[in-house]
Amino acid sequence: MTYVDGFVFVLKKSKIGAYKKMASDAGKIWKKFGALKYVECIGDDLHQKSPDPSMKPLYFTKLTKVKAGETVGFSFITYKNKAHRDSVNKKVMKYMEEKYKDATFTDMPFDMKRMSSGGFKPIVEY
Repeated sequence: MTYVDGFVFVLKKSKIGAYKKMASDAGKIWKKFGALKYVECIGDDLHQKSPDPSMKPLYFTKLTKVKAGETVGFSFITYKNKAHRDSVNKKVMKYMEEKYKDATFTDMPFDMKRMSSGGFKPIVEY
C-alpha cells in the first residue's frame, strides 16, 4: 500500500493559470525527490446529484465556502509509504527553503486560509 497526502483548497478562477504554473514547478520538485505521483485538479463537476433523492451531499463548494469567481482545487501526492513521504517532504522543504529564502508569499494564487491537507493511509488500492 502507498501513502497519500491530500489537499483541498480554494482559488480565484482568474488565477488558475498562475496556480497551474506554480503547481507544475512544485510537481517537478516532488518527483525529483521521490514522490511516486503528483496530481493537481480543478473543480469541474462540483454539484453531482446523489442517485438517492433522500441523500443530500455536502458539495465541495459549500464545504469550502466558495464565493463568486472562485473554484475548488483538489490535489494529491503519493508515496511508497508514510516513512517515504516523510523523507521526500524533508528533502523538498530543505530545497524550497533554500530556493525561496528571499521570497515573500503575499500573492499566492490560492487562499491559504481555506486550504485543508492531511496524510491518508489507503485501505483499498488497485
